[in-house]
Amino acid sequence: MDLSINDVELVREDEKERGLTFHCELYDTEIVRKIAQAFLPGLSSACVDNTTGDMFRNPGSVASDIRKEMVDYLTQRSESIVAESVVLEGDLYGEVSDHPYDIISNMVDDFASLKRNLFSRVSGWLLSEKREDKIDDFVQEMEINGFWLLDRREAVAQILVKNVDFKNIFHCDKKFNTAEELVEHVVHCGFRTMNCTNEGCSTVFCASHVEKHDSACPFKIIPCEQQCSENIMRREMDRHCITVCPMKIVSCPFYAVGCQSTMPHSIIQQHRSDNLHSHVLYTLKSIHKGGSEEDLKKRVDQIVESSSGQLADARDARSLILKVKDVEAKLGPLEVKAAEKVSEEPNKAGENSSEEPIEAFNKGGEETTEVDKIGSEKSNETINKVGEELSSIQI
Repeated sequence: MDLSINDVELVREDEKERGLTFHCELYDTEIVRKIAQAFLPGLSSACVDNTTGDMFRNPGSVASDIRKEMVDYLTQRSESIVAESVVLEGDLYGEVSDHPYDIISNMVDDFASLKRNLFSRVSGWLLSEKREDKIDDFVQEMEINGFWLLDRREAVAQILVKNVDFKNIFHCDKKFNTAEELVEHVVHCGFRTMNCTNEGCSTVFCASHVEKHDSACPFKIIPCEQQCSENIMRREMDRHCITVCPMKIVSCPFYAVGCQSTMPHSIIQQHRSDNLHSHVLYTLKSIHKGGSEEDLKKRVDQIVESSSGQLADARDARSLILKVKDVEAKLGPLEVKAAEKVSEEPNKAGENSSEEPIEAFNKGGEETTEVDKIGSEKSNETINKVGEELSSIQI
């Protein structure tokens, strides 16, 4: 049913008959598998677009025939890739990739576009979301039914890679006169297949990619990125660094009262011990917001001396505040500097002395007003008497 394996075997037999040399058949496993995985979406697109609008056919009914056509098309195109590359290099406006995956992917897309029926070409089907959903559904259906198994697709991809990789970057092109020479070469060939040795990893790659895979393998055990003493699986590193790693960076537990320090989690206890006085000072500033710096520092010394080491057990701002308040309750109210009280009393005296002259001035003004009033009344009485006397004399 699947002709791809037979095609591969025939090619190999023809090579042996034409020449007596022994060819190394090894290739880049990673690129071959990547190309093989692109075959199913391409086949699905061709089958869906070929049967869209047809009441008597569906993608599954044409899949076998279109698959054979697809293998033949890709094989023929890959064999003529050198001639195509010469033509395309003359196109000053085109940029053509020489990577095998890009070349073969473009071939798959070209084949799928050739299989579109008239309805697919003239309607808006190619741009509809329903088309993409139908293509994805048919890909899943083929995978579930094992229609075109991955190992058979890889056999086709291997032939295509050798045809299009004319720079010999992704496959081995070595030839030998005897089978013994070939066997000796295969043991050391950079394209020989290797399995990852890290527990839990099933990745297969060629020998030339050992370092590349080792630097990214998610199952490799590596030292902690934050330089703690633990060795962690690479894929678990992020979770370790932000959860249980003793070297993760954290804020001071007394951040809420004012300490802005950050440190590795492992030295929090040392930080609390070394900065006990400053943490207590931050706490007092939050309790006694009007207190001076000097008074609060003296209070810190009193509290630390009277705490009998209890403050060192406080693990967060809330517990430290409670402990400080307990110790303060035993020490009594916070003492304020006497100099401030003395300076306040002269101010009050000055305020009183300044008020007294004003009051005296106001009283003096009021008395003057009363004297003037009495004098004016007396002068009026004298004038009236003189007037009466003059009137009596005239009579």
